Amino acid sequence: MALKIVKKRKPNQIKNDLENYCKQQRYSNKDKFLVCFEMLSSICIEEEWGDPNSYARGKEIYASIKLGHKISKSYSGADAYNKDGHPTEYKSTIAKNCKGSYTGISVQPTWEEQVRYLKEDKILKYLEHYFNRFEGGKLVESWLLTGKQVYDVLLPKLKKKYSNVLNLKDPRLSADVSWGEIKKHGKQIIKNGELV
Repeated sequence: MALKIVKKRKPNQIKNDLENYCKQQRYSNKDKFLVCFEMLSSICIEEEWGDPNSYARGKEIYASIKLGHKISKSYSGADAYNKDGHPTEYKSTIAKNCKGSYTGISVQPTWEEQVRYLKEDKILKYLEHYFNRFEGGKLVESWLLTGKQVYDVLLPKLKKKYSNVLNLKDPRLSADVSWGEIKKHGKQIIKNGELV
């Protein structure tokens, strides 16, 4: 019996069809993993999404589909593009609450140049920053902050670290947007796995 998947089926229906087929074929969980892993890679090659297992790329692809965005074809720069074609930034976690880490920020020679870099190349370049929380392989929660909101939250934290960063073993800046800051400034886009 061949597996038939009809287009326009809901993801849960497709998942159930695959599970039933695997049970009928007596596939072990290891076999199912291998098949799904290879299918995921094949889909991403066909769609030109890149390697789903590189860093958080799989989560970026998943979030872009759920949010109605177009995934970036590049691993650097924007993670995706919103419905208006503007570049967006995604931060993902599997923790209990949404949060976002901005790490590996290049240090510029002066604070004034650092501010320009943060505005033009790193934070304000993206009008929308999405903070996504995954649970059990699903995007269960997503919050949206503007680039300006993220910039305003991160700037004082980065300024505090700037003067000493070059003395560190890893001489790059980093700072987090906390769950409290996300709740205070953000707008919830996905709740319990569904668009709000």
